[in-house]
Amino acid sequence: MPHQSTFIMVKPDGVRRGLVGEVIARFEAKGLSLERMELTVPSGEVAARHYAEHRQKSFYAGLIDFITSGPVVAMQWSGESAVTVARTMIGSTDPVGAPPGTIRGDFGLDVQENIVHGSDSPDSAARELAIWFG
Repeated sequence: MPHQSTFIMVKPDGVRRGLVGEVIARFEAKGLSLERMELTVPSGEVAARHYAEHRQKSFYAGLIDFITSGPVVAMQWSGESAVTVARTMIGSTDPVGAPPGTIRGDFGLDVQENIVHGSDSPDSAARELAIWFG
């Protein structure tokens, strides 16, 4: 199993609902290592770079408005197969279909307000870590 780094972000709804500690505790309990963490309100430019692949989609403007609406917690986690492990822990994008025990299954409200973002591949992780941490 490869040692990897991945990008995880607690979105504005997760910060607002006081779930940052819960999210961190779950990743720590799983055995991943927190390498970097920053509380920030994303600029429009950072949000646009992060969600660039969605630029032509109908939900893009709402997504940018949401992610810049308040503070987020941007994090770098590392460990064996960190990308896959984190995505499994997060659950599917739509919390309605996310199993209980996953972060989105336990706490998500809808497709947009689904508590957390996680990189979906090692390439995405590298790109997102560069956007958020330089």
